Amino acid sequence: MPRFDYPCPGCLTTNSLHDADCRFEGTAWPEVEKAYTDIVSLLSAGPKHEESLPDAVHGEWGSLHVAALDRLKYDERLQEENGRLELLTAAEYKEMVSEPTREPMKTLYRKGSYPGCHDNAVFAMIAWYEMVGLSWAETKENVVAWLRESGTWTRGGFEEASPEQLVESKRHVYEAGYGWKEKAQAAKSVIDRHN
Repeated sequence: MPRFDYPCPGCLTTNSLHDADCRFEGTAWPEVEKAYTDIVSLLSAGPKHEESLPDAVHGEWGSLHVAALDRLKYDERLQEENGRLELLTAAEYKEMVSEPTREPMKTLYRKGSYPGCHDNAVFAMIAWYEMVGLSWAETKENVVAWLRESGTWTRGGFEEASPEQLVESKRHVYEAGYGWKEKAQAAKSVIDRHN
């Protein structure tokens, strides 16, 4: 099954199998990708006022464009400055997503994990970095740094000899593209009891 670089703005699938209730079910993938590339190509030339985008695209601006723009905003690929939308560079985006700012990931990142939720917490961290688009090397670097800087590693409870070995043992989470939310919620509830 082919995979696509841009997720469906309705159900977030990156292949041709949409959720049953997705409003974009049946939309040709070139149309989905065109909506994203229309927006990205305009913003890659420089910041633009949001209201100017519909008139600037080649072809018709429709609900798919609106949903794609909303997805890019929600995923924080864009920033608004002086009333204009600006596309983040790859380095700016990587820096921004390296520290999660939304719950439950924010609690995991800032407070670290405790014995009893390590599996869920490490799983969630890896799955979250994969979801935001970091490479395996970047994900591993971020999760190892988190294990050390948050105090998680020093709290113990791991069978592995090093943070690097632990993260490497969870590479299958990254490769399978598992979701992070359920594991993050479970870990957060344990972490909250410790604080």
